[in-house]
Formats: sequence, structure tokens, C-alpha cells
Amino acid sequence: MEKPLILVTNDDGINAPGIRELIDIMNEIGEVYVVAPDKPQSGMGHAVTIHSTIRAEKMYTENDTRREWACSGTPVDCVKLAIDQLLPRKPDICVSGINHGSNSSINVIYSGTMSAAIEGGIEGIPSVGFSLCDFSYTANFKAARRHIKSICENILQYGLPEGIVLNVNIPKAEEKDIKGIKICRQAVAHWDEEFDRRIDPKGKTYYWMTGNWCNTDKGDDTDEWALNNNYISIVPTQYDLTAYHFIEKIKQWNFKIE
Repeated sequence: MEKPLILVTNDDGINAPGIRELIDIMNEIGEVYVVAPDKPQSGMGHAVTIHSTIRAEKMYTENDTRREWACSGTPVDCVKLAIDQLLPRKPDICVSGINHGSNSSINVIYSGTMSAAIEGGIEGIPSVGFSLCDFSYTANFKAARRHIKSICENILQYGLPEGIVLNVNIPKAEEKDIKGIKICRQAVAHWDEEFDRRIDPKGKTYYWMTGNWCNTDKGDDTDEWALNNNYISIVPTQYDLTAYHFIEKIKQWNFKIE
């Protein structure tokens, strides 16, 4: 049987340890193509490049079997370019990550990792984003290796409904301490952000954003609960942002202009 064609991307850059680990895992499953940013693109969300050119440089020699491109654009650019120009056909799965740091709860909105996966979903490709709750460059990405492989094999076997992308977060833990997988909802949490005002050597003002994580959700069915209890969290995420429950209520508003 033909091996599945797998598109691998991320937002930390093509040389980040997380994506190198993910590429290695995906090579056990299928035929891997990698199109990822040539530099870190964390926090880019669903940004696309429209005011400048995009370049994609091959990262392998003629005799090398790897199929990898370093793209000058955003994570979403990488997926778009891969599908339209670089891959021989539409991939069977789009896998983004492994991100250095959590993308649980509201972080999914800002995440370049998840936006790349969501773009795959928009293109009709079963897609998943993986994140590890450890920002360290030397984080233990191997701890969840078996789980990552299993999740991707299940996606390939069962598929995903149209409009659904999986957001997978992995706790910072040794393999023996990971208790398993929880299917969750997104926790109601947010960042309490502040901007530190500073003066540069030329006397000009600049700002440095800081923040504290605030989880107000006490439910035991959330991604935050799962991660805090050493479970891998899977949140089925949709890119249709319509608040369907509010449609009928807003129809009752008075939009009549006197």
C-alpha cells in the first residue's frame, strides 16, 4: 500500500529540536515533507505574508532523501506554499510542532503552531498541532513519542470531521509519569498582561510585554486540568468562530434606525 504523505511544519523554525523529533516520528509512519519557517515565528497566529515576497530554500542535497524547505514566511504561509507548490499532491495529514511551550486554553488563538494546523484543516487536510509544556531548548520531546505516533495513526485511520483540528498538549514529565490521554474542552483562562516601559541607550522609549497566566476554570474536564495532572490533553478545535447559541438572541435586537 502507498505510504501516507505527511506534511510537517511548526512555528519555532525548521532547526528547532521539537520539529526534528516530530520529523523522526513521522518517518516511522509515512513519506514526510517538511516546510517550516527559517526562523522562529512564535505568536504569529494566523498571519500571512502579503506585503513582501516569500522564499523557500531546499535544506537537502541532490543525493539526500530528505524533502525539507526552510520558508521565509509565517507558519500559515508554509502550509499554503507546501500545498500549492512544493508537495506532489495534497498530504494525507498535516502535523505541526512539537511546539516549545504550551498551547492550551486561550493560547490556541495566538499560536503559530496551531494556526498552521488550522490552515491545514481549512485546506481539507486532517490536521493536528502538538505542543510540549516546556520552553527549554533541551526539553524532553521523546517522553510522549509513542503517544504522538498513536494519535497520528488514529487520525489517518479514522479521519477528522470537516472543520475540526486537534490541539494536543503534552505535560512536562518523564515518559513513565505520563498517565495517558484525556479528551478535553478548552479551559477558560487568560493572560494578565503588562507592558514594562523602558528607555534605550538613545533615550527613546520602548515596551517589553510581560504577563501572568490566570486560570479561572476549576473544571476537571479541561486541558489545563489534564496537563496539571500529567495527562496529555486533546481538544477538538474548530475554526468556525460563529457563536451559534447567540444567533437567535441577537435577532431580537432593535436595529431599526429612526
